[in-house]
Amino acid sequence: MHPLAPMTAAKWRELLLAWGLALLISGGLVWSGSHWPTPLLQQSWALAEPGRAAALALVLVLGLPALMALVLGLRMLRHRDKGESIDCAQGER
Repeated sequence: MHPLAPMTAAKWRELLLAWGLALLISGGLVWSGSHWPTPLLQQSWALAEPGRAAALALVLVLGLPALMALVLGLRMLRHRDKGESIDCAQGER
């Protein structure tokens, strides 16, 4: 698909769904930040159970980006994308 080609309704729905989900997550983070003025690892439960707090921090910092990379990788495999640009894929230089 050419980047400037008109998008189909299905692509628009997919884009709006991803954008809406990102907006919902951002809104949730802002809301939770206003209700939790103390940083996550300095809260009373985290100080009482440092192992659980460290695991949660690792999941948030490493797990979510790894999940995104996994989803993108699976989509590349599904569409047999090798990461090449459209020009190189068609032999143009």
